[in-house]
Amino acid sequence: MEDQGGSLVSDGATFARSLGALKQEGSNILLVGTETAEAHEMACHRLLGAADRDAVYRLHVTGETSRVACEGTCGGPETERFRTIDYSTLTAEPETDSVTDEGRSPLAALGIEIVETVDEFAAKADGLAPSDLRICVDSLVPLCHEYETETVFRLLHMATSRVDQDRGMGHYHLPLARDHRLVHLFEPLFDAVVTVRSRDGIAEHRWSLRNPETTTDWLELSRSR
Repeated sequence: MEDQGGSLVSDGATFARSLGALKQEGSNILLVGTETAEAHEMACHRLLGAADRDAVYRLHVTGETSRVACEGTCGGPETERFRTIDYSTLTAEPETDSVTDEGRSPLAALGIEIVETVDEFAAKADGLAPSDLRICVDSLVPLCHEYETETVFRLLHMATSRVDQDRGMGHYHLPLARDHRLVHLFEPLFDAVVTVRSRDGIAEHRWSLRNPETTTDWLELSRSR
């Protein structure tokens, strides 16, 4: 990985400490990479944590026909600890910010629904411990196609800020190349950008953390925790 000055180093302990800090302080992670849905799903599985952890509250934000990762990871019936928000029910003309009957744009309404759902989780838990909140957004691409980029940026700012407030862990699938303009545009909102790929049938991931500024080598990705 790179050290704080940006040079490549291989100190796994430093990276482990950085990941530990993200769990304790809260984190928002942008998952990118165009090559394989399987790698996205494996990364999603790890970031959501073990399904049998009673303390974890999970929120899945998705369009039913636009998932890239979470068919097997985020499925299941809704419970007090697991909720799904389907953004495919949003109604707006492409590339517009038309308002709903309540006077809000569809993406503003989506952001408010995300915040209110997290508020409900926090109330039920009588306060969320670090990393007890897990959010998956799968994926951002349809929203970027249907709405102005600035509007999607505002939605992400609202969602990431709410995750930070409760020191949760949010990850957001954007299956585009690491050097895509949208990745560069959204990157300042996130604590890390994780690129996934598949090489010779092996899924790999590479982390680029913002603070400290570090980048790992390509690491094998598996479902194990």
